[in-house]
Parts: sequence; C-alpha cells; structure tokens
Amino acid sequence: MAESTAHVTWSGSLMEGSGTIDSVGSGVLGELPVSWTARTGETGGQTTPEELLAAAHAACFSMALSHGLAEAGTPAETLDTTATVTFVPGTGITKIALEVRGTGAGLEEPAFLHAAEAARTGCPLSKALASVPEITLEASLT
Repeated sequence: MAESTAHVTWSGSLMEGSGTIDSVGSGVLGELPVSWTARTGETGGQTTPEELLAAAHAACFSMALSHGLAEAGTPAETLDTTATVTFVPGTGITKIALEVRGTGAGLEEPAFLHAAEAARTGCPLSKALASVPEITLEASLT
C-alpha cells in the first residue's frame, strides 16, 4: 500500500481568495499558487486542480499503457501523452481528452490502439474519474 499526501493553505472566499499548494509528500513540487480565477481561464502564473489532475492522469495512463505494451511483448520506446481536462464553472469537470503518440520497434497500430483503450479504462485514475461524463482517447504511432 502507498499513500500520497499534499498540503494546501487557502485564504478568503472562493471568488476573491487564493491558496498555495504548500507541499507534497515526496517533496518534488515546490509551492504552487492556486485560485478560482485560474480555474476560469485567467491563469496569471497560477495552477488549478484540473491542471494537476491532467498531469496526474497523463502520467497514470502512460504508465498503464507502457505496462500493457510490455506485457504484450512490444514495449514502447516512448509515449508522448497529453491530457486535457475541461472544467465548466457551476457544473464541474465535463471531459478529459487523452492523446498519445507512441514509438517502438514491432508496435503495430491495431495492438497499440487496443492497449491504449485498455489503459484509458483501466488505469487507476481513469477508474477514480469514472463519474466524468466523457473521457476520450486519440492514439497513434509515429
């Protein structure tokens, strides 16, 4: 079992306030400012929960895909993954779009697409985010 932690300090109301992601358990992230205005498109050098979620989902998906390809005997040399999280104020997260480009000797498109779809539905973050109305995938070999 592994547990991951993060500590955040928030001051003020939702609309006028702001916060800081002060630390994460691993220590690999320094302080990151967050605010409501960043969530609605005015980033101003601040991050958002959705941006961090996109990074986490892209990493989780890539790890799952890498594992699936290796288990099938065709490991990837590289996987270039982007996750885009759509946040609608008043509604929440409405969509996550995953896009992956892979390279590797012996990789063939049908098997790559099958492994990518399995990673889309099977990675732990995809499972945790099952309530998101739409999680799409665009996968191809380069």
